[in-house]
Amino acid sequence: MAHRPFRALLLRRRYALAAATALGSVATCVVLQAPRTAHAQFRPAPMHLNTGRTSSSDEPATFQSDKVDYDDNEHTVTWTGNVQVWQGDHVMRADKIVYDRDTGVVAARGNVATVQSDGSVLYAHYAELSGGMRDGIMTHVNASLPENAKLAANGLRRTGGKINDMSRAVYTACEICEKDKTRAPFWQFRAYDATQDLEHEKIDFRDAYLDIFGIPVLYLPFFSMADPSAKRHSGFLMPGITPHDRYLGTYFTIPYYWVIDDQSDATIQALFSTKTNPQLSAQYRHRFNFGSLNIQGGAAYSSLRSNSFTNGFGEHVEGGNGHGLQGYLFANFQASLNKHWRTGTNINVATSADYMRNYRVQGYGSDTLNSNAYLEGFGTGAYSRLDGQFYQGLNQGVIRNSDLPLVLPRYTYSFLGQPDAWGGRFGMSTTDFNVKRANGTSDVRGQVALNWDRPFRNKLGQQFLLTLHLDSMLYRASKLYQQPNYYKTGKSMTSGQVLPTIALKTNWPFVRTFEHGRGTQILEPIVQGIYAPNTGAGANDYLPNEDSLSYEFSDSTLFSLNRFQGTDRLDGGLRGNVGVHANWTWDGHEVDLLAGESFQEHITHDRQPYSGLDHHASDVVMRARVSPNQYFDFTARMRLDPHTSKINFGDALFSAGVPHFRIRGGYVFEPVTPYYYYVNDYRSSNPTQLYYERVNELSGGVSTNWANWYMSGFARRSLSRKQFVSLGGNIGYTNDCFGLDLMYLKQYTTIGGQQRNSTFLFTVSLKTLGSFGLK
Repeated sequence: MAHRPFRALLLRRRYALAAATALGSVATCVVLQAPRTAHAQFRPAPMHLNTGRTSSSDEPATFQSDKVDYDDNEHTVTWTGNVQVWQGDHVMRADKIVYDRDTGVVAARGNVATVQSDGSVLYAHYAELSGGMRDGIMTHVNASLPENAKLAANGLRRTGGKINDMSRAVYTACEICEKDKTRAPFWQFRAYDATQDLEHEKIDFRDAYLDIFGIPVLYLPFFSMADPSAKRHSGFLMPGITPHDRYLGTYFTIPYYWVIDDQSDATIQALFSTKTNPQLSAQYRHRFNFGSLNIQGGAAYSSLRSNSFTNGFGEHVEGGNGHGLQGYLFANFQASLNKHWRTGTNINVATSADYMRNYRVQGYGSDTLNSNAYLEGFGTGAYSRLDGQFYQGLNQGVIRNSDLPLVLPRYTYSFLGQPDAWGGRFGMSTTDFNVKRANGTSDVRGQVALNWDRPFRNKLGQQFLLTLHLDSMLYRASKLYQQPNYYKTGKSMTSGQVLPTIALKTNWPFVRTFEHGRGTQILEPIVQGIYAPNTGAGANDYLPNEDSLSYEFSDSTLFSLNRFQGTDRLDGGLRGNVGVHANWTWDGHEVDLLAGESFQEHITHDRQPYSGLDHHASDVVMRARVSPNQYFDFTARMRLDPHTSKINFGDALFSAGVPHFRIRGGYVFEPVTPYYYYVNDYRSSNPTQLYYERVNELSGGVSTNWANWYMSGFARRSLSRKQFVSLGGNIGYTNDCFGLDLMYLKQYTTIGGQQRNSTFLFTVSLKTLGSFGLK
């Protein structure tokens, strides 16, 4: 919570102070600039006008008022009319202040305002203080605190400048109605008595009621909260309750926040459920001058057992992995060694995916837990990284843990130079690694790629880009007959490849204006020629495949030198790519179109099913983006087979609406599923059946907001499987001090043999107090 102390501006001749309102009282905002009809400076020994700050007793106490009277018989000094008294940075203001020089008591009346040691301001009708304003009483008190919080009480007793005991206290962080000051705020705490501990930065309420619109809705015999002026404060956070959960039943969470020091803290949480044993979890955070450390973990002795199931490969998977002593550890460390180098590590491990599911550990639902350690450096045009990677599978339905690799080490370097004397730019990159698998290919790779680009243009406006590129790799691999390669050889192989590539791309944009210069039209033919030796994508040389497990031919890769995502597989041979780009832009409207096709001399029929490159003339790729105004936009892409007139890929997104209301929708189609595993070389084996699952999905959503209310909903449905993938929505209300949200989510995805169930989440947020909810 941010700390924004009240800063008093001390002036010897003029002093300005804005007075805030008490809850339900009349507010005044006054700038005091009274004429200085009387001024004096004195050092009375009994009177030290400070609020606890260590200061010298010789520090002068200064006052300003319209009038000052000295009564030698009563030994009093009376200041009246716009009185301000301060010593150092500590201030008192009132309409009238009487100081008893014998007792050291200061009595202030009328619009009294004092600055507390935490920077907040106390306002009162009457105050009687002693001991340098550290002790005393006040009546009809209200305080303006950080975060727009307000605290009021009928009476207050101050002790030692650190404890304020209040009777009939009221607290809120809501705005007070300007038209009716007596109207109850949106919410408030009413307590029989309360204690504000300035030293320990907390406020305790006893016999308290939570009122909504002035109506009591909750009684609490005791309630404690951090003072709004506190940046960080140890204590219990809002507990959570879930009435019904598929695995835990009814469960409660009780978190405790511990401020260790200025650089570190910890959050400890206990979870208690009706269906299994408790879990204890904790998070530790530490901030260094040169980095940060974040450790989160938990442990439980689970009594839950999972059912056996058959995964997507048709294999039997035994249940019970989440039973017994279970735990997880997530750790992140990052440190800057100097301005060029930094290091770090990310550790994410768990005893089982079932345990993460049963105890709702964040991260469940992902395919893997990823861990790594790295050292990376940054230079002018250069980047270098050395790391190691470890993976733990979570979705046993489609991923076997034994298939996942251990990568140690992996090295990446890239460099891009400045333009040379010929006008070109040289670049170099390398990605080298050592991959180990318990079940699958293990291999070592060394790789270097060199690149030189030279752009130029002619007098006709044609833009050219000449590219010279060289890829080179050396491999040492074993068990190539296993995934992800499936070669019909059991030998360990040493192999390599070198592939030079030359490419020339030309863009010839034709530009005209219309609508008296407010509109622009561009018609741009694009032609590219690429030549490289035909290597058959490297499969004939028993080259392992680690980083080219996916192949994408679309509008975004039409003019790419290599349409594989990595470099283990390379596009070779002679090919030409052609396309036409058109764009119209006027008065905030835009239409953008692209269509293109690739022609290759050599084709690989079994490169991948539905690759779009099964003929000398490829599929036609197209893209359209239409945005006629601020109320509607539409983007669509597709890949059309010109030989069969079938669509091999298509997707579309649209968004339409007016202020306070908007609808969105999307559609995606692909004959195969690109999400599962990899694309292997199909000369020697067939892909997993999961790959042939057709993607044919429709999604949509709607959202609206009006004043303080908002609402949204969404749905995603698989047309090929004739079932929903997910659906949900939320509705809520929010204002300056209160938030209410109700969310529903239903997921139909099966993970680890279990279908995800429905989730309801009800959350209430009170400003300065925190959030709590039901799930």
